[in-house]
Amino acid sequence: MGNSSQTQEIRQMATGGMARVAILAIGVFAVGTGEFVLAGLLPMLVEDLGISVARAGQVVTVFALTCAVSAPVLTALTAAWRRRTVLVVATVIYLCGAVGTALAGSYAQIVVAQIIAAAGVGLFIPNAAATAATLVAPQLQGRAIALVVTGFTAAVAFGAPLGTALGGLLDWRVTMWFAASLAILGLAGVWRFIPKDIQLPSAGGLRARLRPLGDRRVVMLLITTLVAFTAVFVPYTYIGVIYAPATRGDGVALAALMLTGGIAGAVGNLAAGYLTDRFGGARVVALALIWLGVGLLLVPLVTDNFGAALAVVGFYAMGAFAITTPQQHRLLSIRPDTAPVVISLNQSVLYLAIAMSGLVGAFGIELLGNQYVSLLAATFALLALGFSYSAQRLTRASAEGSPSQ
Repeated sequence: MGNSSQTQEIRQMATGGMARVAILAIGVFAVGTGEFVLAGLLPMLVEDLGISVARAGQVVTVFALTCAVSAPVLTALTAAWRRRTVLVVATVIYLCGAVGTALAGSYAQIVVAQIIAAAGVGLFIPNAAATAATLVAPQLQGRAIALVVTGFTAAVAFGAPLGTALGGLLDWRVTMWFAASLAILGLAGVWRFIPKDIQLPSAGGLRARLRPLGDRRVVMLLITTLVAFTAVFVPYTYIGVIYAPATRGDGVALAALMLTGGIAGAVGNLAAGYLTDRFGGARVVALALIWLGVGLLLVPLVTDNFGAALAVVGFYAMGAFAITTPQQHRLLSIRPDTAPVVISLNQSVLYLAIAMSGLVGAFGIELLGNQYVSLLAATFALLALGFSYSAQRLTRASAEGSPSQ
């Protein structure tokens, strides 16, 4: 009877913890939508502000680079704060940036506002993931992180297309007000449902908190993230160019491709959470990278057939979005003492990959052409597989008593 009661209590705690994790996922969806919708708004910014496409594209680059820098720095500066306070402040910073963008009257003002918004995103997402891991039992941490990352995936799949559609039908400023309203919803959820007394172990000042970079295991995992997500975001960044023959330039058809990839990615991410808890992060990352690489090799065969393109985009997106959760889980496993720091470092590297994918993709298109740029991305997926294997070897050596740093 006692065992039954204890089991029921554990189940209730797990249910409550995952419900709170879902609130964090909504917050990630809110701030992520404001980030990924920028790509869809670029043509509108070009027309409204009378600037070049290249200059408009710098907004995305500045946003990604700001996120990359702000994630570890702001996480370090707020290390002693309670997690709910950090998440609330991060959301408010993002909200100020979104509202500032909606009210901006010039390109320079938009850039400044987006830097502010990006700082909020850089602080929120890694802390949401680290907080999620504290809300559930250890055996559920993989699923908790996966649920938070699903908010990120949902922003790509649903938030960005919806925001782009609003901009096309009404005005790009309406899209930014939409992003701001989502942030208010996320802010209310965090304030109401996330316990105010959650704190994570402090790792000291900024220099001390960056000390994980002296661990070769951490560095190798971060390199894996950088190379893997460069492979992931090359076809995402240039999806309109790659599949132009299949979509015939139709924006609705392009949105359908993005939606298909987003839904498949959400499925892959959630599956990765369950598989990580059962088989470990290294095996799941290896499977996801092989899956991604095979899908990218298929792209040149389907660029002129819309139905086949839908199938292939869905296929490789499932592998692409199955990488984040096990990577974060691997970092948490080897450095649990600095959980928010290593997660923020991983998030920073992911944003560097987003910025790098534009350069790599442009080079690939110049070298190979639109149809075959995915082959370069597949090469990066293969390289990431090698780095992932090296990281696992270092981790095993450390477990056996060999030096890892």
